[in-house]
Amino acid sequence: MTQELSASARRVQEALQSLGMDLQVVELPDSTRSAVEAAQAVGCQVGQIVKSLVFKGKRSQRPILAAVSGANRVDERRLEALIGEPLGKADADFVREQTGFAIGGVPPVGHIQKLETIIDEDLFQYQEIWAAAGTPHAVFRLTPDELAKMTGGVVAAIKQI
Repeated sequence: MTQELSASARRVQEALQSLGMDLQVVELPDSTRSAVEAAQAVGCQVGQIVKSLVFKGKRSQRPILAAVSGANRVDERRLEALIGEPLGKADADFVREQTGFAIGGVPPVGHIQKLETIIDEDLFQYQEIWAAAGTPHAVFRLTPDELAKMTGGVVAAIKQI
């Protein structure tokens, strides 16, 4: 089935397989670029969509991945406290250079390098969630526990209140 996927989606599928995760990437005709679009495309609540947001440590210039419920906004102060430094702007070029994927399709795995990952605790209220899989049309279904396992991420309260 991986032959039917675009190159970026196939890269995510291969990353999942290499992690021993029995999850299936699917490419859809409808856009999944935003959380609202993704929820409409797969027929779930917006909160079940994992937004993969890349930030940049202002001093270290290191990429930080925040895996956030589609219904939430990130409280940058909380995120800064967790990573121990102020956040800088991660523009589209930085995101592609650090992950190998374009904004709108950044998955939680399969990046050029391992990213420090912070996972929104609100994702754990759902039995299943959906994450981007390399393109604005590709997603995969998983559980919050699988997300934590595959990313090695820290689960924290990072939503803006």
